[in-house]
Amino acid sequence: MTNRSDGRSADQLRNVTFNRQWLDHAEGSVLVEFGATKVLCAVSFSEGVPRWKKGSGEGWLTAEYSMLPRATHTRNDRESVKGKLGGRTHEISRLIGRSLRSVLDMSSLGENTIMIDCDVLQADGGTRTAAITGAYVAVADAVEWARASGLVAKDAVVLRDSVAAVSVGIVDGKPCLDLHYDDDVRADTDMNIVMTGSGAFIEVQGTAEREPFDRQLLHELLDLATIGCVELTSKQKAALAIPLPKK
Repeated sequence: MTNRSDGRSADQLRNVTFNRQWLDHAEGSVLVEFGATKVLCAVSFSEGVPRWKKGSGEGWLTAEYSMLPRATHTRNDRESVKGKLGGRTHEISRLIGRSLRSVLDMSSLGENTIMIDCDVLQADGGTRTAAITGAYVAVADAVEWARASGLVAKDAVVLRDSVAAVSVGIVDGKPCLDLHYDDDVRADTDMNIVMTGSGAFIEVQGTAEREPFDRQLLHELLDLATIGCVELTSKQKAALAIPLPKK
Protein backbone atom coordinates (compact mmCIF):
# COMPACT_ATOMS: atom_id res chain seq x y z
CA MET A 1 0.00 0.00 0.00
CA THR A 2 1.28 3.47 -0.88
CA ASN A 3 1.11 6.03 1.90
CA ARG A 4 0.59 9.44 0.30
CA SER A 5 1.04 12.40 2.62
CA ASP A 6 -2.28 13.95 1.54
CA GLY A 7 -4.22 10.75 2.24
CA ARG A 8 -5.26 10.03 -1.36
CA SER A 9 -5.50 6.58 -2.86
CA ALA A 10 -3.07 5.72 -5.65
CA ASP A 11 -5.68 6.27 -8.38
CA GLN A 12 -7.20 9.48 -6.98
CA LEU A 13 -6.84 12.99 -8.41
CA ARG A 14 -6.35 15.93 -6.12
CA ASN A 15 -9.29 18.29 -5.72
CA VAL A 16 -9.46 20.15 -9.05
CA THR A 17 -11.25 23.48 -9.53
CA PHE A 18 -11.56 26.02 -12.36
CA ASN A 19 -12.30 29.61 -11.38
CA ARG A 20 -13.20 31.19 -14.73
CA GLN A 21 -13.04 34.88 -15.68
CA TRP A 22 -10.59 35.42 -12.81
CA LEU A 23 -9.16 38.49 -14.54
CA ASP A 24 -11.26 41.41 -15.72
CA HIS A 25 -9.37 42.26 -18.90
CA ALA A 26 -8.17 39.01 -20.48
CA GLU A 27 -10.31 37.51 -23.23
CA GLY A 28 -10.25 34.27 -21.28
CA SER A 29 -8.81 33.54 -17.85
CA VAL A 30 -8.90 30.69 -15.35
CA LEU A 31 -7.39 30.13 -11.94
CA VAL A 32 -6.92 26.35 -11.97
CA GLU A 33 -6.16 24.47 -8.78
CA PHE A 34 -4.83 20.93 -8.52
CA GLY A 35 -4.82 20.60 -4.76
CA ALA A 36 -2.32 23.16 -3.45
CA THR A 37 -0.93 23.85 -6.93
CA LYS A 38 -2.48 27.04 -8.29
CA VAL A 39 -1.90 28.34 -11.82
CA LEU A 40 -3.39 31.44 -13.41
CA CYS A 41 -4.01 30.97 -17.15
CA ALA A 42 -4.80 34.11 -19.17
CA VAL A 43 -5.57 34.17 -22.90
CA SER A 44 -5.24 37.18 -25.22
CA PHE A 45 -6.26 37.63 -28.85
CA SER A 46 -4.06 39.91 -30.95
CA GLU A 47 -4.02 40.91 -34.60
CA GLY A 48 -1.27 39.51 -36.77
CA VAL A 49 0.79 36.32 -36.86
CA PRO A 50 4.50 35.47 -36.87
CA ARG A 51 6.35 36.56 -39.99
CA TRP A 52 6.53 33.04 -41.38
CA LYS A 53 2.71 32.73 -41.18
CA LYS A 54 1.88 36.03 -42.90
CA GLY A 55 -0.23 35.65 -46.02
CA SER A 56 -1.32 32.13 -45.07
CA GLY A 57 -4.78 33.19 -43.94
CA GLU A 58 -4.23 31.12 -40.81
CA GLY A 59 -3.81 32.08 -37.19
CA TRP A 60 -1.35 30.95 -34.54
CA LEU A 61 -1.24 30.02 -30.87
CA THR A 62 1.72 30.37 -28.54
CA ALA A 63 2.26 30.15 -24.80
CA GLU A 64 4.48 31.44 -22.02
CA TYR A 65 4.96 29.86 -18.60
CA SER A 66 6.49 31.36 -15.49
CA MET A 67 6.60 30.87 -11.76
CA LEU A 68 6.26 33.58 -9.12
CA PRO A 69 9.29 33.95 -6.82
CA ARG A 70 7.43 32.58 -3.77
CA ALA A 71 5.43 29.89 -5.55
CA THR A 72 7.79 27.42 -3.84
CA HIS A 73 9.09 26.85 -0.31
CA THR A 74 12.02 29.18 -0.85
CA ARG A 75 12.23 32.30 -3.02
CA ASN A 76 13.50 31.95 -6.59
CA ASP A 77 14.83 34.96 -8.48
CA ARG A 78 12.65 36.25 -11.31
CA GLU A 79 14.01 35.13 -14.65
CA SER A 80 13.49 38.64 -15.99
CA VAL A 81 16.01 39.86 -13.41
CA LYS A 82 18.44 37.09 -14.35
CA GLY A 83 18.23 38.28 -17.94
CA LYS A 84 17.41 34.91 -19.47
CA LEU A 85 14.78 32.18 -19.35
CA GLY A 86 15.72 28.82 -17.90
CA GLY A 87 15.59 25.62 -19.89
CA ARG A 88 12.68 24.29 -17.84
CA THR A 89 10.65 27.43 -18.53
CA HIS A 90 11.29 27.13 -22.28
CA GLU A 91 10.38 23.45 -22.25
CA ILE A 92 7.07 23.93 -20.43
CA SER A 93 6.09 26.97 -22.50
CA ARG A 94 6.61 24.97 -25.68
CA LEU A 95 4.71 22.00 -24.25
CA ILE A 96 1.66 24.14 -23.45
CA GLY A 97 1.71 25.66 -26.94
CA ARG A 98 2.08 22.27 -28.67
CA SER A 99 -0.71 20.78 -26.61
CA LEU A 100 -3.26 23.48 -27.43
CA ARG A 101 -2.26 23.78 -31.10
CA SER A 102 -2.95 20.07 -31.55
CA VAL A 103 -6.71 20.66 -31.25
CA LEU A 104 -6.91 24.12 -32.83
CA ASP A 105 -8.19 24.81 -36.35
CA MET A 106 -5.80 27.58 -37.40
CA SER A 107 -7.76 28.42 -40.54
CA SER A 108 -10.78 29.49 -38.50
CA LEU A 109 -8.79 32.22 -36.71
CA GLY A 110 -7.81 34.32 -39.70
CA GLU A 111 -4.43 35.98 -39.23
CA ASN A 112 -4.80 36.43 -35.49
CA THR A 113 -2.71 35.06 -32.63
CA ILE A 114 -3.88 33.46 -29.41
CA MET A 115 -1.40 34.10 -26.59
CA ILE A 116 -1.57 32.00 -23.43
CA ASP A 117 0.16 33.18 -20.25
CA CYS A 118 0.43 30.59 -17.48
CA ASP A 119 1.74 31.91 -14.16
CA VAL A 120 2.28 29.55 -11.24
CA LEU A 121 1.07 31.26 -8.08
CA GLN A 122 1.77 28.27 -5.84
CA ALA A 123 3.59 25.05 -6.69
CA ASP A 124 2.97 21.64 -5.13
CA GLY A 125 3.85 19.42 -8.08
CA GLY A 126 2.13 19.06 -11.44
CA THR A 127 2.37 22.71 -12.45
CA ARG A 128 2.74 21.94 -16.17
CA THR A 129 -0.20 19.55 -16.23
CA ALA A 130 -2.38 22.01 -14.30
CA ALA A 131 -1.32 24.77 -16.72
CA ILE A 132 -2.31 22.75 -19.80
CA THR A 133 -5.62 21.64 -18.30
CA GLY A 134 -6.51 25.17 -17.19
CA ALA A 135 -5.27 26.75 -20.43
CA TYR A 136 -7.79 24.74 -22.44
CA VAL A 137 -10.67 26.16 -20.38
CA ALA A 138 -9.30 29.70 -20.75
CA VAL A 139 -8.88 29.26 -24.52
CA ALA A 140 -12.44 27.92 -24.83
CA ASP A 141 -13.75 31.04 -23.10
CA ALA A 142 -11.55 33.29 -25.25
CA VAL A 143 -12.89 31.65 -28.41
CA GLU A 144 -16.44 32.43 -27.28
CA TRP A 145 -15.37 36.03 -26.69
CA ALA A 146 -13.94 36.11 -30.23
CA ARG A 147 -17.24 34.81 -31.65
CA ALA A 148 -19.18 37.51 -29.83
CA SER A 149 -16.70 40.13 -31.06
CA GLY A 150 -16.93 39.00 -34.67
CA LEU A 151 -13.26 37.93 -34.87
CA VAL A 152 -14.29 34.33 -35.41
CA ALA A 153 -17.25 33.10 -37.45
CA LYS A 154 -20.13 31.98 -35.26
CA ASP A 155 -20.29 28.56 -36.94
CA ALA A 156 -16.51 27.96 -37.00
CA VAL A 157 -15.22 24.90 -35.14
CA VAL A 158 -12.11 26.50 -33.66
CA LEU A 159 -11.43 23.81 -31.07
CA ARG A 160 -11.78 20.36 -32.58
CA ASP A 161 -11.34 18.62 -29.22
CA SER A 162 -10.43 19.33 -25.61
CA VAL A 163 -7.04 18.89 -23.92
CA ALA A 164 -6.16 17.73 -20.42
CA ALA A 165 -2.93 16.62 -18.78
CA VAL A 166 -1.95 14.73 -15.66
CA SER A 167 1.16 13.36 -14.00
CA VAL A 168 1.67 9.73 -13.01
CA GLY A 169 4.57 7.93 -11.42
CA ILE A 170 5.91 4.93 -9.53
CA VAL A 171 5.85 5.76 -5.82
CA ASP A 172 6.82 3.07 -3.31
CA GLY A 173 6.75 0.60 -6.19
CA LYS A 174 3.15 1.39 -7.10
CA PRO A 175 1.68 3.44 -9.97
CA CYS A 176 0.16 6.67 -8.64
CA LEU A 177 -1.96 9.37 -10.26
CA ASP A 178 -1.49 13.14 -10.09
CA LEU A 179 1.73 13.50 -8.15
CA HIS A 180 2.01 16.29 -5.63
CA TYR A 181 5.42 17.44 -4.35
CA ASP A 182 5.85 14.76 -1.68
CA ASP A 183 5.09 12.05 -4.25
CA ASP A 184 7.33 13.58 -6.88
CA VAL A 185 10.48 13.79 -4.78
CA ARG A 186 10.38 10.07 -3.95
CA ALA A 187 9.06 8.72 -7.25
CA ASP A 188 11.14 6.10 -9.05
CA THR A 189 9.47 7.12 -12.32
CA ASP A 190 7.81 10.42 -13.19
CA MET A 191 5.61 10.92 -16.26
CA ASN A 192 3.46 13.71 -17.70
CA ILE A 193 0.69 12.67 -20.09
CA VAL A 194 -1.29 15.04 -22.35
CA MET A 195 -4.47 13.73 -23.97
CA THR A 196 -7.41 14.90 -26.02
CA GLY A 197 -10.93 14.60 -24.69
CA SER A 198 -11.58 11.84 -27.24
CA GLY A 199 -8.78 9.74 -25.73
CA ALA A 200 -5.84 10.28 -28.10
CA PHE A 201 -2.34 10.94 -26.77
CA ILE A 202 -0.73 14.31 -27.55
CA GLU A 203 2.46 13.91 -25.57
CA VAL A 204 4.04 11.34 -23.25
CA GLN A 205 7.01 12.49 -21.15
CA GLY A 206 8.53 9.84 -18.91
CA THR A 207 11.77 9.39 -17.02
CA ALA A 208 13.11 6.73 -14.67
CA GLU A 209 14.47 8.88 -11.87
CA ARG A 210 15.87 5.84 -10.05
CA GLU A 211 14.90 2.30 -11.08
CA PRO A 212 14.22 1.70 -14.80
CA PHE A 213 10.67 0.60 -15.60
CA ASP A 214 9.47 -2.21 -17.87
CA ARG A 215 6.74 -2.19 -20.51
CA GLN A 216 4.15 -3.58 -18.13
CA LEU A 217 4.64 -0.65 -15.74
CA LEU A 218 4.52 1.74 -18.68
CA HIS A 219 1.15 0.31 -19.72
CA GLU A 220 -0.13 0.61 -16.16
CA LEU A 221 0.95 4.25 -16.00
CA LEU A 222 -0.68 5.06 -19.35
CA ASP A 223 -3.91 3.38 -18.24
CA LEU A 224 -3.88 5.33 -14.98
CA ALA A 225 -3.21 8.61 -16.82
CA THR A 226 -6.08 7.88 -19.19
CA ILE A 227 -8.44 7.45 -16.26
CA GLY A 228 -7.21 10.76 -14.81
CA CYS A 229 -7.56 12.66 -18.09
CA VAL A 230 -11.09 11.33 -18.59
CA GLU A 231 -12.02 12.69 -15.16
CA LEU A 232 -10.31 16.02 -15.87
CA THR A 233 -12.16 16.31 -19.19
CA SER A 234 -15.44 15.80 -17.35
CA LYS A 235 -14.50 18.54 -14.87
CA GLN A 236 -13.59 20.90 -17.73
CA LYS A 237 -16.96 20.30 -19.40
CA ALA A 238 -18.80 20.91 -16.14
CA ALA A 239 -16.91 24.16 -15.55
CA LEU A 240 -17.53 25.43 -19.10
CA ALA A 241 -21.24 24.60 -18.86
CA ILE A 242 -21.74 27.29 -16.22
CA PRO A 243 -22.86 30.56 -17.89
CA LEU A 244 -20.62 33.56 -17.30
CA PRO A 245 -21.74 37.18 -17.05
CA LYS A 246 -20.96 39.19 -20.18
CA LYS A 247 -17.96 41.50 -19.96
